[in-house]
Amino acid sequence: MGQRVAYEDVASDADIVAWSREYCRDVRREWGVDVRFDLVEWEVSARAKRRAAAVKRPTLPDAAVGEPYDWERLEGADGRPLPCTLSLTREAFEAFDRTEWEATLRHELVHVEQYQRDGTTDHGRAFRERAADLDTDVHCPAFADPKYVLSCVACGDLVARRYRDCKLVRERERYRSDCCGAELALD
Repeated sequence: MGQRVAYEDVASDADIVAWSREYCRDVRREWGVDVRFDLVEWEVSARAKRRAAAVKRPTLPDAAVGEPYDWERLEGADGRPLPCTLSLTREAFEAFDRTEWEATLRHELVHVEQYQRDGTTDHGRAFRERAADLDTDVHCPAFADPKYVLSCVACGDLVARRYRDCKLVRERERYRSDCCGAELALD
């Protein structure tokens, strides 16, 4: 392994990946995150404009959060999870301070951990509990201004940011917040 890149010296996409990968390895060691990094590919997205990072993964049949996935049943999986890709966004890295970027990475590690165990991931109760364990939020900080912000009527928590008109915005009365089960307000 080469010399570790200092956060303040990150200049290229390769540096973002190198620094982020090392930080995530530290999180695994210090916070007890159950992730196999040999099954994680890393990239910096050239297209992402609104999401700070994402875990790209295959959609697997009958996968459900909270139910360990039987990786043996997939041809070619050899009993181990199929690889996923942790896709990072340069604009988010540049907009966030170090604390926000670290929290973003911990958020994504929850997704990787869920995927590798359960074959899928979401932002439900299990995610929220694990995010709290890792001192991160359910939603990553915004670095682009959304056109629509939806919040929970009962507690005011952020439910979603949308950058264009969509079904959730148009038909928000049909949806409920995950936090309180309340209606959604358009802010």
